[in-house]
Amino acid sequence: MPSTIVHMALAGLIGAALLGTAFDRRSVLVLFGAVIFADLDSFVGLVSVVGHRAAFHTLFLPLGVAVVLVVDHYWLQRIRLVDRWGQRGVRIAWVTGVAYVGAAIGLDLFSAGGANPLWPLHDQFYVINGKVELSSQRGIVQTFVDLGSEGAEETNGPRPRARGSTQEVHVSTGIDPNRGAEPENVDRVFPVVRSGWQLLLLVVGTGVTAARFYVDQKVDG
Repeated sequence: MPSTIVHMALAGLIGAALLGTAFDRRSVLVLFGAVIFADLDSFVGLVSVVGHRAAFHTLFLPLGVAVVLVVDHYWLQRIRLVDRWGQRGVRIAWVTGVAYVGAAIGLDLFSAGGANPLWPLHDQFYVINGKVELSSQRGIVQTFVDLGSEGAEETNGPRPRARGSTQEVHVSTGIDPNRGAEPENVDRVFPVVRSGWQLLLLVVGTGVTAARFYVDQKVDG
């Protein structure tokens, strides 16, 4: 599973691309704080079956923020958020929502273990995995979604793959390795990077974010 610092690297990359003139230390810290918050549901697992990758990995959290921003923009003319936060604040709010969906929820949803993105309305962990390729004999072959054709199936079944509900699935973390009581000598593993693509994302995301700070400082100087 991607570690929190890998999530932060992707969030920084999203911020460097979308924040525009609002990009600075404070706005990037807001993005980092959002993805860190998502992983805090590891602590929820200590007291509830609704734990990591469920409680704070639901799409309804960023969706709620988006609804507030849209409603405020079109209907709440007297208490508009832009009057309180300014255009900069509203832009940071939108980009934070994108980072939450892409860097916090999405990165887990498309990796081992999956996420529970529709909790609590639909309590089910999903893992999205597959491939898209162009075959000289079979044409376009994809295994992400079962379209009812032979080329869209594999031995592991159609994607996205359901893993089970919060009652059935426990995502192990260093905070909560196993569901229920744990022995004193339990091995608590806190991942940093667990694959080559995670290391690449960490290096590229951190590098691009740092480069954006450097370039902006040169321009302002």
